[in-house]
Amino acid sequence: MTLPSGPNADPSEIEKFSTLAHRWWDRTSDFKPLHDINPLRLGWIEEHASLKGKRVLDIGCGGGILAEAMAAQGAEVKGIDLSAKALAVARLHGIESGVRVDYESVSAEELAAREPGAFDVVTCMEMLEHVPDPAAIVAACATLVRPGGHVFFSTLNRNLKSYLMAVVAAEYVLRMLARGTHDYSRFIAPSELARDARKSGLEIIDLTGLHYNPITRHYWLGDNTDVNYLMATYRSPTSA
Repeated sequence: MTLPSGPNADPSEIEKFSTLAHRWWDRTSDFKPLHDINPLRLGWIEEHASLKGKRVLDIGCGGGILAEAMAAQGAEVKGIDLSAKALAVARLHGIESGVRVDYESVSAEELAAREPGAFDVVTCMEMLEHVPDPAAIVAACATLVRPGGHVFFSTLNRNLKSYLMAVVAAEYVLRMLARGTHDYSRFIAPSELARDARKSGLEIIDLTGLHYNPITRHYWLGDNTDVNYLMATYRSPTSA
């Protein structure tokens, strides 16, 4: 497959998260939802691929919330992001927590050209909806994972319900997220993500929804993928 030569990133998106970088590990901040769902994400990943002793790549790692959790499970984790401020926070927190993660400021496409097939597990969570060309990220993920390895995605569906829940409710009514966190036009239907995954040589093995009850403040995984969803994929051992 052919990967783009330049970084697939929106400078305004990088700046948006860089501005908030110092709050990544503040569990009462705009990143509280990521802390709350992290055990669900980690458990779901481990249902499909044991992390212990595996080489794992976390694309769009931000401040390292998921990357550290996977490293704590015994994985050798590399986290990449294009926000220098977020990576600085991730490295500092790693020193404080004693959890080792290798962080680097590099695009997924550049790393794919440099280290194809180098990882047992690749994660790309809550990131695809923030880039100009999500299909190129999916292709890079498929290149980075070894044959027989797994790639995990999570993102937001594109429909009226997801707009009302993920933008209007989360950003303006409940104020769970900073206003402007999401651009509805960049939301991705599961069928679109599945198409890009298959085109890149990945097999779909699981699709599940992430749900939230604002009254009980409880998150759980379920069949409905109308708003947030997670997709597990697998690269066949016989793939080129």
